[in-house]
Amino acid sequence: MSGLYAAKAWYTARLDVFIRQAVRRGISPDVFTAVGVLGGVVAAGFLALSAEHPSPVWALPVLAAQALRLAGANLDGAVARARNVSRPWGFVLNEIGDRAGDLVVVLVLAHCAGGWWGLIGLAGSTLPTFASLSLAGAGGPRLNGGPLGKTERCLITVLVALVASWWEPYDLACAVIGIGGLLTAAVRLRTGHEALVQA
Repeated sequence: MSGLYAAKAWYTARLDVFIRQAVRRGISPDVFTAVGVLGGVVAAGFLALSAEHPSPVWALPVLAAQALRLAGANLDGAVARARNVSRPWGFVLNEIGDRAGDLVVVLVLAHCAGGWWGLIGLAGSTLPTFASLSLAGAGGPRLNGGPLGKTERCLITVLVALVASWWEPYDLACAVIGIGGLLTAAVRLRTGHEALVQA
């Protein structure tokens, strides 16, 4: 496991109080999936505002919204396991929620970049998940991590909002997401191939 995804266990541990409350109150894991999507939508809105009215101060609300998004993405699975209510449909909802929360933010970056760079960014943001779900569908592991995954994309959006008042970073951001996503997909496919061959 590489990249910022390696910090997921640490971040989830920081959210332990929410897990305990969810178990005590019987809160559905799907609520946290919805919170993650909401965080992505809010982050996208703040990112769009930072493009229209550039100022470094936008980095703070983008950071807060992305933190909310990551919290929701971490808590849904953690709560499901803690409450012992994991189910296949929950996996589906988790994946759809993660992709929706991610896509809405990358769409803003792609729109701001425009042209080929925007399309490259969109493609790069989806390739790692395509690779992971394809491997899982073949009976392999559902892989995460890599050089540039969801957490790294969240960080990129914060940096974009921070520097947008000095120069337009959208082409570069989409290029990094596109190339990083391709490399991440390749790393996951290689790891998954090894796992499938050994199975």
